[in-house]
Amino acid sequence: MSRFILKYRTYNFVNKNPVIDKARTILQDEGLYAKSKRRMLHELTGVSVSTFDGWFEGDTRDPRHMTIMATMSALGYEEQFVKTKKLDMDQELEAAAKWREQQERARERSNSKQTRKGRK
Repeated sequence: MSRFILKYRTYNFVNKNPVIDKARTILQDEGLYAKSKRRMLHELTGVSVSTFDGWFEGDTRDPRHMTIMATMSALGYEEQFVKTKKLDMDQELEAAAKWREQQERARERSNSKQTRKGRK
């Protein structure tokens, strides 16, 4: 079975989702980042202590939006989307088509390598 990692053309990250760093900064600013404060943070948010441990010291790469927002809203923050650029839709669609083709070729190469390994 081949392993292919899902990526998006316009949003991807190498190690951890950048929202973890944003959450860390907010918790530091609020004085709630320390491990000794995580039980209190759990009481405020309903998010488990082990979830926070996973975000900041563990293997969690891409936390669920629900847990991020449960944490942020409990601390008085809201999510906002801000348009940062004007899009040329034709250009974006062309770039998206090229990207999908590249991803398909990469998937095929990955599958081909896995098939060859299985024959050895």
